[in-house]
Amino acid sequence: MIYTYVVILAGYLLLFLVSAKEVGNPFQKMSAYILRRQRQGKSGKGKKKRKWKRALLEKQLGDKLKTLQPQIAADRQVQEHYRSLYSTILMVVFVGNLLCLAVWISARSSPRLTDGSYLSRNDYGEGEVSVGLAAEIPGIQEEMFDYLLEERKFTTQELEKQYDEAQALFPAAILGENERLEDVRKNLTLVSELVEYPFQISWESSAYSLVDTDGTVHNKELEAEEIVTLTAQFRYEDWRRECQFLVQVNPAVYTPQEAIRSRIENLLKEREENTRNEKTMTLPDRLGSEPIVWREIIDDSSGYFLLLVLVAAGALYWGKGREIDQKLEARRRELLLDYPEIVNKLALYMGAGMTIRNAFFKMGEDYKKQREQRKKYVYEEILITCYELQGGRSETEAYERFGKRCQVQAYSKLSALLTQNIRKGSNDLLRMFRQEADNAFIERKNMAKKLGEEAGTKLLMPMMIMLCVVMVIIIIPAYFSFTL
Repeated sequence: MIYTYVVILAGYLLLFLVSAKEVGNPFQKMSAYILRRQRQGKSGKGKKKRKWKRALLEKQLGDKLKTLQPQIAADRQVQEHYRSLYSTILMVVFVGNLLCLAVWISARSSPRLTDGSYLSRNDYGEGEVSVGLAAEIPGIQEEMFDYLLEERKFTTQELEKQYDEAQALFPAAILGENERLEDVRKNLTLVSELVEYPFQISWESSAYSLVDTDGTVHNKELEAEEIVTLTAQFRYEDWRRECQFLVQVNPAVYTPQEAIRSRIENLLKEREENTRNEKTMTLPDRLGSEPIVWREIIDDSSGYFLLLVLVAAGALYWGKGREIDQKLEARRRELLLDYPEIVNKLALYMGAGMTIRNAFFKMGEDYKKQREQRKKYVYEEILITCYELQGGRSETEAYERFGKRCQVQAYSKLSALLTQNIRKGSNDLLRMFRQEADNAFIERKNMAKKLGEEAGTKLLMPMMIMLCVVMVIIIIPAYFSFTL
């Protein structure tokens, strides 16, 4: 493969040299040179069929690019398109070839097999390594192996030497905050391993009540020093060694504050023992000659509840504002759904000979009869318009206010038709109403379809939850029956 990588690099070098006169970065220069050579080849002795296909593809591409950017000539856009495409491809191939070459060099820079017979292991701590091997016997097919080569193991002599070194380091490694093993008053650091050494270390104590295997020292109630034997066991695979350390555990030394706390704890324990059978326990009132004032620390969670109340109030405030927006949206949808009915009724009443004013009064009177059953926003607005007309407001102003109150474009259009008819007069108003009714029914059908799609989307999450519940109901009994 190395020859392939070298040939590709040589091709790039040659292409870079011949395209030096072009404009742009090296890859743009190469792509411009390739395009120019292609265009020159088109007028040469190339096959006519190939020329025709390329010209057709360029024309189709030019038409698409011209549609997107009509202000730029199609030929120029096609040329820029191919130049950008070729430069990107050249750059990707060049970078990929360099990476392949780097991988090839890296794979052969540290071979595991030397002199055809020796495999180099990883040193201790570096882990095992997978080596690809091919075994060939003359006259027999070559066999491939993916061999797992373990890391190097230490010999007994090496382990003994490292054990001696680790043993010399150990007293200082386990002291912790203590100064020496002959005066242990704080916890020890009983390590389970040492850096740069292959041993796993476990501990045993001759007095667990004084020193635990994790190094914890229990000397708070100790009155005199005691000697504890700690045994460290070093392990490396089947190799074992033990090493013992003598530790002198001394009584704990308290700071003045710690001493006062310890004395108060002892007083509390004494009172607890003396009043175990009584309903109440009298707390000690003096520590030596000093009085003790007790105060109960009450776990007061009221602050958290206040925070929850404030958060709930904020959420309620936000929810109320959102609820208003939702109601306004519901009102807008209801007005749109009722719009075809309103336009159709106006066309029907006007076809029967009623004026627009009487048509509004008729719709208002009919709505009053069924108002208690269900209120509708558009008919409420119609009633308000009727009251304004009865109060002496002009029809033009009343219909304009009707359209503005509805705050929906369809009703604004209807209001404009009504006021235009009153101001200028129109013999085609009935026809316009019927046409508007047809258009409104089409819009209502589309809106109903959209609402149905939204409802289906909202049901998707509950359906997913139900699916998960069903899967849990099926899987859990099957799992327990399998494990039993």
